[in-house]
Amino acid sequence: MHQHIAHPVFKLISEAAKGLNVEAYVIGGYVRDCMLKRETKDIDVVSTGKGIELARAVASKLGDSKISVFKRFGTAMINHKDLELEFVGARKESYSEDSRKPAVEDGTIKDDQDRRDFTINAMAISLNDETWGDLVDPFNGVEDLKKGILRTPLEPAKTYSDDPLRMMRAIRFATQLDFQIEDESFQAIYENRERISIV
Repeated sequence: MHQHIAHPVFKLISEAAKGLNVEAYVIGGYVRDCMLKRETKDIDVVSTGKGIELARAVASKLGDSKISVFKRFGTAMINHKDLELEFVGARKESYSEDSRKPAVEDGTIKDDQDRRDFTINAMAISLNDETWGDLVDPFNGVEDLKKGILRTPLEPAKTYSDDPLRMMRAIRFATQLDFQIEDESFQAIYENRERISIV
């Protein structure tokens, strides 16, 4: 995994996280695309708390970078040269039946991975000194990548019911990556099809 985080910006993020006493991980599409050998400049960073503070610390270290803060969503984005870095604090989500907007609380890296749409988007690479470059893959996303399968980290019916936009994302990823939607997921999409109206 070390080759995927060789860019100097990753060490800089690691140093900033250490200074704030939080853990930091690269997560999601960047990890997936690196493993698929697809070029990507979009980097999602999740930290165990202080996501916006981490982004500000990184922007300060980078010097000439523009930062945009989205307090309502608890995220911040930095555009640095050809990179787009998005920062968020790890979180746990719970949903009400009539909305796809979750109630959010601080969480662990595992909580954050639980809330991801697919196993291939739940993989993370550690930017922490003691585990630098280690892959954190609790749902066997690597295996699903190798097999070309889209599968949800948690129970599919709940995943799609909580946020029906994930059904559209499943179809988009299946098409873009030429992956198969796992049978149980496909059935859950069909059973939750009317929930798309809340998107």
